[in-house]
Amino acid sequence: MPSRRAALLALLAPLLLAAQPTPNPTATAAAAPSGVGREVLLLTIDGVINPATADFIADGIAAAQARAAAAVVIELDTPGGLLESTKIIVKDLLGAPLPVIVYVAPSGAGAASAGVFVTMAAHIAAMAPGTTIGAAHPVGGQGEDIGGTLGEKVENFTAALSRSIAEQRGRNVDWAEKAVRKSVSVTEREAVKLKIIDFVADSVPDVLVQASGRSVDVNGVSTALALSGATVLPFEMRVSQRLLNFLAHPNIAYLLMLAGMLGLYVELTSPGVIFPGVAGVIALVLALAAMQLMPVNWAGVALIGLGAAMLVAEMFLPTFGVVGVGGLVAFVLGSLLLFDTPEAALQVDRGLIAGAAVTVGAFAIVVAWLVVRAQRARSTVGAEGMLGEIGEVRRAGEPGGRTKVFVHGEYWDAVSDDAVATGDAIEVLAVDGLRLRVRRHRTKEGA
Repeated sequence: MPSRRAALLALLAPLLLAAQPTPNPTATAAAAPSGVGREVLLLTIDGVINPATADFIADGIAAAQARAAAAVVIELDTPGGLLESTKIIVKDLLGAPLPVIVYVAPSGAGAASAGVFVTMAAHIAAMAPGTTIGAAHPVGGQGEDIGGTLGEKVENFTAALSRSIAEQRGRNVDWAEKAVRKSVSVTEREAVKLKIIDFVADSVPDVLVQASGRSVDVNGVSTALALSGATVLPFEMRVSQRLLNFLAHPNIAYLLMLAGMLGLYVELTSPGVIFPGVAGVIALVLALAAMQLMPVNWAGVALIGLGAAMLVAEMFLPTFGVVGVGGLVAFVLGSLLLFDTPEAALQVDRGLIAGAAVTVGAFAIVVAWLVVRAQRARSTVGAEGMLGEIGEVRRAGEPGGRTKVFVHGEYWDAVSDDAVATGDAIEVLAVDGLRLRVRRHRTKEGA
């Protein structure tokens, strides 16, 4: 019996398997709601888009995938950032293995320049009331339009990138190009009407509620969102990412460089103080680390160094301010050219440059004045320092003879052409070896 049953099952097995429907992975995935994990990771971006930001978003997506989270929400408020970092973020969002929602918030926030690309690359794009999006036109290092062939190339590339993202996410392609070519900006209500974003939401929970029921394309698979009531878990930057994000700001890098130069100057002019030198080296290393995250124009760095050297030289060379003025001009030009990027948000603040220039100029003037005064002042050491000193006769001698005087805390042999008595005040006229030539001190003209 067992052998017959086994033989019967062996004969019927192919028929039973053929009768069963072949599973469709795509259909199964499409039917599965995205809210299975019931967890949503929340990433907050508040500031310039830089390599630390791109690394943070990549980590957040990876962590959400590892936790089988339902989605990732990026709360965004940015004035723009580096194009290279933006391209990395866009690539991560377009290829994300789970739904990604970009929420421009809080009220008063904006997704400008690079933020436009990040927002449009999300599966779901939302904005809070009172927010704006747009102004993605590339500009020069000083905020000016880029002219000539270079400007045309940069604009065409950026416009093509914007159109490509809009087409892939089904957003308004024409507006995406206008945001680059004409630098247009719109409010959250206008963005919904123009189909730039999907909806306006008051908060992250409201975003999840409004996103629920929508279907998004996740790597070619239609995924239904069921996020209403999901647990929102904040995802924080690592300590190293926070440090890099803090350093990757042009104003911070600029101030660190100035602090490093000042610390080294103090250490070189006052050897043995130690602390300014140590602090200066640390500041310079941090400044160099920050500059590795941003497109630095090394000609600007060279001009700043040249300006600092010329300002120091002015303190010791009799150039009547010519070298100092040249150093100040080089310092300001170097500061303006320090970062080579079409993003105005990644330029050193003009007010900071002006303040630094005034401070450095005033410092150079004060130090030069002190040096000149010290050079013109009467010496207080050696034989020259004795001239004009006032002393007291301790033992009087004959006129032209030897007299014992007390001057500058010491006893001296002295010769006086005047008749002096013990206790009289005398003034030193000359120093001849270990003997002084003195006269009676005249407190009043003719006395």
